[in-house]
Amino acid sequence: MMMMMEGPYKYTRDGNGKVSRVIRVGTRKSQLARIQTDSVAEKLKELNPDITLEIVAMSTIGDKILDTALSKIGEKSLFTKELENALERNEVDLVVHSLKDLPTTLPSGFTIGAVLKRENPHDAVVLHPKHVGKTLDTLPENSVIGTSSLRRAAQLKKRFPHLVFKDIRGNLNTRLKKLDEKEDFAAIILAAAGLKRMGWDNRISQILWPEDCMYAVGQGALAVEVRARDTDILEMVSVLHDPDTVLRCITERAFLRHLEGGCSVPVAVHTEVKNSQLYLTGAVFSLDGSDSLKETMQTSVAANDKSSNAVDERVQRVGVTADKISGEAQDSAERLGVDLANLLLSKGAKEILTVARQLNDAR
Repeated sequence: MMMMMEGPYKYTRDGNGKVSRVIRVGTRKSQLARIQTDSVAEKLKELNPDITLEIVAMSTIGDKILDTALSKIGEKSLFTKELENALERNEVDLVVHSLKDLPTTLPSGFTIGAVLKRENPHDAVVLHPKHVGKTLDTLPENSVIGTSSLRRAAQLKKRFPHLVFKDIRGNLNTRLKKLDEKEDFAAIILAAAGLKRMGWDNRISQILWPEDCMYAVGQGALAVEVRARDTDILEMVSVLHDPDTVLRCITERAFLRHLEGGCSVPVAVHTEVKNSQLYLTGAVFSLDGSDSLKETMQTSVAANDKSSNAVDERVQRVGVTADKISGEAQDSAERLGVDLANLLLSKGAKEILTVARQLNDAR
């Protein structure tokens, strides 16, 4: 096997003299990130048997700072910055992320070239073995629940006032270990998607439906980030786009961006595509959940065939490039997010989020 560089591209030649392009895929080092990246790499290899894929794993700030709540670090691109730096330096050709880790505004020169079919976007309760068979409702008074998410804590404090919520950090393996091996937590809250991808479905004691806890923007979806100018790579990954997931995530990201929300404020969503209608429910909460605003709006995302053929220009919508999906439907999705954010802002969302941010900073 021989490696060659030609311009920014890397090639390999096997024993039979066959040359194939090497596509370098960047990922975080955690087991979940590797599983997610491998699943994307497999799909790409199936669709492009002639390429060679090389996985490049690296640690990010978010992986290194484990003693501080994410919302306190105050950095928007905690899990993405190092990966984007590698993309910029041409050390990798594409990066696989959990979409919920990607800020709603990407640095210039980057774009999300694929949003894959969404896994279950809801949150899940994982109980300490001694509480097996219980639910959040039936856990004893003052049981401690671990979550480092302001969004989860705000909604669950309001819904389950008999419980106490404390920060827990670390990757999935670390959190489960903290839960099982100590007596600090009665349960922890994690994204169902991550548990499923790790093959740990059997640890899910309860799925939290929207009436208990709405999910984070982009939760459960994987995104492939590329250099916006790399048209060949953009073309290659674009077939991985799942149209419904793209529309749902565009509307969610537009909602969050217009609210100016990030990790440090409790913002939650729920979306659905049904009969060519896109439904978006969005909410903002005070840190203790006592103050909240929640509204639902919908729009048609039926593709008008005439317009979908004409989508050739590389338009980004909240960081997403999806040339093969009706531009009209994407515009409607983006507008829906902005409209719902405006509705909540008109009812006082700004004040709720400003107080939440200040209180969180002061903790």
